[in-house]
Amino acid sequence: MPGAQPAAGAPVTLADHLIRRIGGEGPLRLSTFMGEALGHPTLGYYTTRDPLGAAGDFTTAPEISQMFGELLGLWCAQAWLTLGSPTPVHLVELGPGRGTLMADALRAMARTPGLTASLRVHMVETSPSLRARQRTTLAALPATAQPPHPITWADSLEAVPEGPLLLLANEFFDALPIRQMQKTARGWAERCVTWDTAEKRFAWALDATGGAELLVPPDLRGAPEGAVVELCPAALTVAGEIGRRLAAHPGAALVVDYGYDAPSLGDTLQAVRGHAYAAVLDDPGQADLTAHVDFRTLAATAVAAGAAAHGIVDQGALLRRLGIAQRAATLKRNATAVQAHAVDLALDRLTSPDQMGRLFKALALTSPGAPPPAGFEPSEGRSP
Repeated sequence: MPGAQPAAGAPVTLADHLIRRIGGEGPLRLSTFMGEALGHPTLGYYTTRDPLGAAGDFTTAPEISQMFGELLGLWCAQAWLTLGSPTPVHLVELGPGRGTLMADALRAMARTPGLTASLRVHMVETSPSLRARQRTTLAALPATAQPPHPITWADSLEAVPEGPLLLLANEFFDALPIRQMQKTARGWAERCVTWDTAEKRFAWALDATGGAELLVPPDLRGAPEGAVVELCPAALTVAGEIGRRLAAHPGAALVVDYGYDAPSLGDTLQAVRGHAYAAVLDDPGQADLTAHVDFRTLAATAVAAGAAAHGIVDQGALLRRLGIAQRAATLKRNATAVQAHAVDLALDRLTSPDQMGRLFKALALTSPGAPPPAGFEPSEGRSP
């Protein structure tokens, strides 16, 4: 770990940059530290690498099996038909990884007459390295699945043109910077990150001057000493923008991520490097940082902006309702024994309660008055 003053001429690391910020500004909010670690324009985790796959740090559902992206594509196709087949329609993916989900979704959507020709595809991605990988992935699509209009890339949802909307967000919200409030003997304080000059490492600090208690949900303020509450303002900004768009134009959005159904206590922040957990504050910019998604607050924010919310359901339940077992059987029909075994393993990993099936949740958002989308029962079409 570098010291407070890197040697003259030495490359500046993200740690150096953060140490300098702390030296000039004092302890940084966790959201600031996390935002820099993941998204610094030249030194951040996502801006400097492709983190996915066996050679990376983690694997997402689209990389596990084509079935995931195909089913989400069919979900979009059914939503489009239910909405009256608006043309044109903006198909947006937030945080599209390598482009695998979008490629699989577009192949599946091509089976719906008229849909591909209606699409305007937008990839919301800030990482130059991942944008390059997405372009390569989507360029390899068969001609029948290629939208007639060029695929575009944007830094944010706000940059996507207005209009009818189909939106997918898989493992997007978990990587947005969070804030943490901790209950102390004197009340609530915000967790910050400082630089321990003696130990030459980043360390936690508490700031009790910023009105932390007012940010904690009222029903959690009586928590015991040591309790932690997480907030994600960036996620609520995006949810509000989705809700606003769905209130103004016909559309549907599907959010899949790991998280919980209601605001709760607990520190869920984690770092992953080389497919193993790592210390959260060590080597910023070299590990993925994520936190569980508060789906109930996400849904409530979109509803307040004008959308309707459906769910929340477990990922396993959603995929089974969308027909993943039937799709797996089709893939196995002409597969070798090795390929069929791989399909079974993927099916188990995506849907089993002890794998991704229960930890990962799904939330659907639609224009007000729209019926529950595919995979969401009418009884689940409740707004928070």
